Amino acid sequence: MKRVGAVDLGASSGRVMLGEVGPEVLQLRELNRFWNGPVRVHGTLHWDILHLYRSILDGLRLAGPIDSIGIDAWAVDYGLLDADGRLLGNPVHYRDSRTDGVMERVLAEVPAADLYAVTGLQQLPFNTIYQLTAEPATGAAAGSLLMIPDLLGYWLTGELGAERTNASTTQLYDVRARAWSDALITRLGLPRRIFPRLREPGDVIGNVVPDETGLAPGIPVIAVGSHDTASAVVAVPASGERFAYISSGTWSLVGLELDAPVLTDEARDANFTNEGGVDGRIRFLRNVMGLWILQECRRIWGDDLDDLLRAAAEAPPFAVLIDPDAPEFLAPGNMPARLDEQCVRTGQEPPRTRGAAVRCILESLALAYRRTLHSAQNVADRDVDVLHVIGGGSQNELLCQLTADACGVPVLAGPVEASALGNVLVQARALGEPLPDLDAMRALVRSTHSLRRYDPQGKPADWDAAESRVFGTR
Repeated sequence: MKRVGAVDLGASSGRVMLGEVGPEVLQLRELNRFWNGPVRVHGTLHWDILHLYRSILDGLRLAGPIDSIGIDAWAVDYGLLDADGRLLGNPVHYRDSRTDGVMERVLAEVPAADLYAVTGLQQLPFNTIYQLTAEPATGAAAGSLLMIPDLLGYWLTGELGAERTNASTTQLYDVRARAWSDALITRLGLPRRIFPRLREPGDVIGNVVPDETGLAPGIPVIAVGSHDTASAVVAVPASGERFAYISSGTWSLVGLELDAPVLTDEARDANFTNEGGVDGRIRFLRNVMGLWILQECRRIWGDDLDDLLRAAAEAPPFAVLIDPDAPEFLAPGNMPARLDEQCVRTGQEPPRTRGAAVRCILESLALAYRRTLHSAQNVADRDVDVLHVIGGGSQNELLCQLTADACGVPVLAGPVEASALGNVLVQARALGEPLPDLDAMRALVRSTHSLRRYDPQGKPADWDAAESRVFGTR
């Protein structure tokens, strides 16, 4: 039996899990769960990275004897170290306004078609490329750039490096060459020296520094799919290739798993991303705003989620619909007011109750999933028989049923802790557990975790009409 510590950091919470893997055994036990979110200081949104690190150590110290540690986290954000390995400043949150207008400046220098031909990445205003360009003096003073999981791994071990799946989210990575794009880095005037050596999922980063961490000496830290979605996709309990997935949480990542990137003009125009996955796979997906809008509404309202979902289930369908990916929903703030403002701007009467507002958010998300899934199938020429919903959003029964109805395929919901499970599986394989490929890992997930099935209901024509209202298609 392999016993490993899995650190899984999401955009709103983090957790340290104890994973146990053996013949027909795959289980998790939560050791420490803690808050994560932005802290505003003099107008800038930061991550409280030292709080995260302390919370990680607190959890790992509760694990008892473990064979290894792995860390996954969100994408695009990073810490900059000086030449002596000291953090230059608290990492900035991707929702900060410093990148406003930067994407347009970069695209004037490097056309979108050129960027996509190299990186295959979705255009999002907070991508690492735009964050670095927003503060050129800070980057010029740095000795190393480390993505968030790599920074935490460095603090545990003292070893610098960049795990490939998270590096692929920077828009500075050549998705075909599977290397940093020296040409892009040079063209943008960024210092090449700050981009460290790349690692593969399963590589040993180094052993923990016991005096610094309070952990037992000799524990290896293993690079996993350090982008949390890369780890989550490892744990998609799929069989065969004809599946799609939604990694559902604060963000929803909607896409397919492919063997090679799709770098066509059609893929670029549809704004699909080609991110690295475990075992060289490509995560062909698009970001959808996810449950962030609902989370911010709840923060303002203070209501219980179960009460809101019950009220939403009783609210009239398709009464009000929004585009959840509209830019006004990106930053933290008064989300109920922004919801009302978009309704007024699009000629709709705002929801009269909180239940109706939640129904609006969830139906609109289901429509965005539908549009993205259909587009992905067309662009990648891949048929889909089943849609797997993993992550925290898989517990939202109303959203899962609406997603099945909208997309017209069965939804299999679960596992909830998919990122932590994928993290654990990659560690276990690196330690010698006989899990030779993703098929074997997924078979173990299927045999050890229960799923809930949602079959499509309702009239497809109703969803066609709703999609036309929001996106002007069909």
